Amino acid sequence: MRSKVTLALLFLNVVVFFFIFKFEPGWRTEHAAQEARRRVLGAEAASIQSLEIAGNGANAAPAVSLVKRGEDWFLTKPFEWPANPLAVQRILTDLQLLDHETSFTVADLVKNGQKLSDYGLEPPALTVTFSSADPAGTLSGTTPARAFSLGLGNKTPDGKLLYLLSADRSTVHVVGRSLAESLAQPIEQLRANTLFTIRNFEVSFFKIIPANVAPIHLRRDGSRWLFDAPLRTRANKVQTELAINELRDLRVKAFITALPADIASINPLRISLEGNNRSETLLLYAPVGPTPPSAEEVDYYARMDKKDALFTVALPARLKSRLDNAQVALRERRLLDFDPRLVSAISIVDESVPVRAELRLQRLDAPNAAAAESIPWQIVRSDAGQAPQTSPADLKVIQHFLEDLGLLSAREQGDQSGFISDAPTAADLENWGFNRPVRVITLTLAATPPAAPATLTVRIGQSADRRQVFARVGGSESVYEVDPEILRQTPVDPLAYRDRLLRELPTGAQITGLKLIDATNQAVLLDRQISTALAADDPLQALVVQLRTLRARSLVADHFLPAVQAGGEEQPWKYQLDVSIALGGGSATTPTSTMTLFLTDRLGGTTQYAGSREQPNAVWELEQPFIDALKPLLYGARDPGPAPERR
Repeated sequence: MRSKVTLALLFLNVVVFFFIFKFEPGWRTEHAAQEARRRVLGAEAASIQSLEIAGNGANAAPAVSLVKRGEDWFLTKPFEWPANPLAVQRILTDLQLLDHETSFTVADLVKNGQKLSDYGLEPPALTVTFSSADPAGTLSGTTPARAFSLGLGNKTPDGKLLYLLSADRSTVHVVGRSLAESLAQPIEQLRANTLFTIRNFEVSFFKIIPANVAPIHLRRDGSRWLFDAPLRTRANKVQTELAINELRDLRVKAFITALPADIASINPLRISLEGNNRSETLLLYAPVGPTPPSAEEVDYYARMDKKDALFTVALPARLKSRLDNAQVALRERRLLDFDPRLVSAISIVDESVPVRAELRLQRLDAPNAAAAESIPWQIVRSDAGQAPQTSPADLKVIQHFLEDLGLLSAREQGDQSGFISDAPTAADLENWGFNRPVRVITLTLAATPPAAPATLTVRIGQSADRRQVFARVGGSESVYEVDPEILRQTPVDPLAYRDRLLRELPTGAQITGLKLIDATNQAVLLDRQISTALAADDPLQALVVQLRTLRARSLVADHFLPAVQAGGEEQPWKYQLDVSIALGGGSATTPTSTMTLFLTDRLGGTTQYAGSREQPNAVWELEQPFIDALKPLLYGARDPGPAPERR
């Protein structure tokens, strides 16, 4: 039974496949042939490159011409202007997919005693002429292409269709009304309302040419923007690209027939964008009517260069201000442009002091951008008659130094831009302190072999009253006013850069005893041996943790001093702390050593100093955790404890 069903199904499959292969291709061919017979236009409409739409009659709209240039469409009549790509595509699609419901020959009309004028086709109410290339042959330099013209006439009696005369004037087609509707689009829909068509990423040159002021030229250089005129300097990338974006967002507000007589004589502001071997320039004339001082947008008369169309455009007041003051508004305020990860050495000099002060910092290894945060630095000191001396530098302090230097910017205060002068005189430079600068900072930047390392130098001067600080970069003539804080951020004192880690006990070493003595009367305040691990609540636990890794908040001196200058007074050493250390464990045979620290009294809630005659042989300010760990030992008896709760 099952074999019979299987054979039956197999037979039916054979029949179906035979039917598909035998008859369906013919049906498809027949259907395609019917579609082709209904299609009004063929290959001539496949790649249209130009269009002209013209009406007949006294009330007809002006003729419209459209030409494709590259990938974009442009109006050439009634004025030169970029076309709306969506509106043009609608026309192209309607032409390429134009089907007729029926058709008849012009010869049959004559036999029946009828004329083309009976159908509104002599002359046509609307004529569309197109070609697959530039009809004049001017775009490609080739022979002009053949133009095809279709005439649109009256509607059919039911008003649903209309009559169309073929390009060879031999056939009248009855077609849908969609083509007539797309061809009858008003000029406001056919034109694009944008002014600039060059895309943001294509813009390589940005030019602003005022009427009676030196032109301003900006150029893209990789990911940066540079001024080429009226001076060569860096431009602010964000502000420059923001201005370009706002220009590309401008739209035509209304087209006008002619500029007013008092406006036409004005020399306009020219704004140009250039890129991909083409340029577009906006000519901006005077405002349209009175301008309220607080207006956010102002209407201006304008036109695009090499185009006859006149129009008005609403220009944001912030954009107009940026264009009018482009030399300042678009200028890079930051003085230095460098990658901190590639700095291999730093030189800091103060030439304003009687004895020239100089400091040099350098990496211990070649700069590596991927591992810059882990490559150590060192301080190099060269005293007269002595070999260079080195000491470890604090990596975080160096990183903050480079960050502060990278953020050094022209100081903007009120109406002052911070850009003091681009052509200073010798007297100006002396008044601004550049004859003996308070800082000369030179960065050495690593370069790819065999190129030599590059250097970047900034000179910082100070006015005689010390209220203003100025800066110059390299060989540039430009002078900037900068924040005086830069002097505090770039000290010449080597202690400001020294590694804050003063001493760290090796793994396995243990603190076995603490002895605290009042240095004024040699009274013993604490004497305790530590043989086992301290409990978490033991007052000594926090102090032992701080003593294992001895860090400074800041260095005061790189050698021991008998007293500390703080707060305008000399602060004597108030306490002596002896720390017993077992270097390899806590057994009786383990070598031991003693570390002695001298401590001042606590000078306020967050200030206390320490010093040592042996390693690290320095005077430093204690970090807050160390100060807090000393509090119960030094001031426990005088601590009143927490304030009572209010009832």
